[in-house]
Amino acid sequence: MVVDRTDVLDELGPEGADRVFHALADTTRRDILVRAIRAEQSVSALARHYPMSLAAVQKHVAVLEKAALVVKQKRGREQVVHVDMAVLRRAARLLSAYERLWAHRARGIEQILAEDQRKEANP
Repeated sequence: MVVDRTDVLDELGPEGADRVFHALADTTRRDILVRAIRAEQSVSALARHYPMSLAAVQKHVAVLEKAALVVKQKRGREQVVHVDMAVLRRAARLLSAYERLWAHRARGIEQILAEDQRKEANP
């Protein structure tokens, strides 16, 4: 069985995948994403959860927004953040494709090693 991640990677594109995984590489951004999944929140409400300035939280949200993981909508004087679950699902599918690829490769290595052991046991 050959595992191909190309179709899944095409959904995000190489640059999109880079932006998504860069955004997810930071603990604060992952936490912001979890909070926004639970419920839409304003940037100022999100900022209350972190020991950093509002401007720093806005920068984190901007990285998530650039990765298309979240969308900000202006509601009155506030910017409300909500998650684009479709992009998050595409990233999850890409990770699953990589997991299948590496599991397939590991099984191949196991088969090679088992064959080598059989040859050594029965010269």
